[in-house]
Amino acid sequence: MKTANDRRLQQVHDWLAQTLGSTDFSLAPASADASFRRYFRVCQAGQSYIVMDAPPEQEDCRPFIAVAALFRQLGLNTPRVLAQDLAQGLLLLDDLGERLYLPELNEETADKLYGDAIQALLTLQSAPAEVVQAVALPAYDRPLLLDEMGLFRDWYLQRHLGLSLNKHDRAVLDTLFCFLADAALSQPQVIVHRDYHSRNLLVCESRPDTPSGSNPGILDFQDAVMGPPSYDLVSLLRDCYIVWPRQRVEIWVAQYFEQAQARGILPAAMSQAQFMRDFDLMGIQRHLKASGIFARLNYRDNKPGYLNDIPRTLGYITSIGASWPELEDFLGLLDRWHATTAVAG
Repeated sequence: MKTANDRRLQQVHDWLAQTLGSTDFSLAPASADASFRRYFRVCQAGQSYIVMDAPPEQEDCRPFIAVAALFRQLGLNTPRVLAQDLAQGLLLLDDLGERLYLPELNEETADKLYGDAIQALLTLQSAPAEVVQAVALPAYDRPLLLDEMGLFRDWYLQRHLGLSLNKHDRAVLDTLFCFLADAALSQPQVIVHRDYHSRNLLVCESRPDTPSGSNPGILDFQDAVMGPPSYDLVSLLRDCYIVWPRQRVEIWVAQYFEQAQARGILPAAMSQAQFMRDFDLMGIQRHLKASGIFARLNYRDNKPGYLNDIPRTLGYITSIGASWPELEDFLGLLDRWHATTAVAG
């Protein structure tokens, strides 16, 4: 008996045969992400494509198409949509290659690769107002920020650690979440990719149709919103999948800060110390969310590999949070929770 995945794969194959006008092609897994989407590499007559399989009952391809067009309009290197079938949840895309940032990053390459990624980010964040208004991206508003942090409570603390939170614990979490949401909402508003990290960036060669430069190739942008400029920067430099020394990160942040002010992305009156605070607190919000998502991927979606990334995200929270007195009560609780569950285990 065929499984749902087998039937879905046959559906992908049949659509490709119709779209490409031939069954003479190969199909192999390219990647999977933390959603229900899957990606396959299609090779035909020496040409390579990517097919995105996004089951319509679980995913909507329209934001991907709209944001891809927006990013390419700005000169960024995103895949072109070559064919689409929204009813089936299938897109045929440019293949930007296989050289993800993550395995390419090392002591020698980091400055160049992050430099390119920061330039692309500055291009995105300095998008003309009329372009931004025409797309009408959703806002990274308080309910969304709080919902994301709630994943840490629901999936990491309660499901993964098995904690029963008392009234005091919940009050400390609520105070922390509101504080971090306020910090995020106090920042200027720009386009936010929302997952701008080393597993969604590709090392790419020059392409004539991307005037701002071809590196990096940018993937997984369909959840873009209007929100704080520090969000994508912290996703990039305090990556859930690779850690750099704090001093080196702060050098990259300073380089971004100078250019962002020059382009009018950040207010001229803002100090670098103020932006560093925004960057740190935005990182805490993101890593709370990420810890919850990684736990949810294990328990809900049967993707246990992401559990290995939780210690890294928690490491950011504890090390960076120690610099900010507003997090003292929460960090004390976190230590107690981990000590309790370690003893129980």
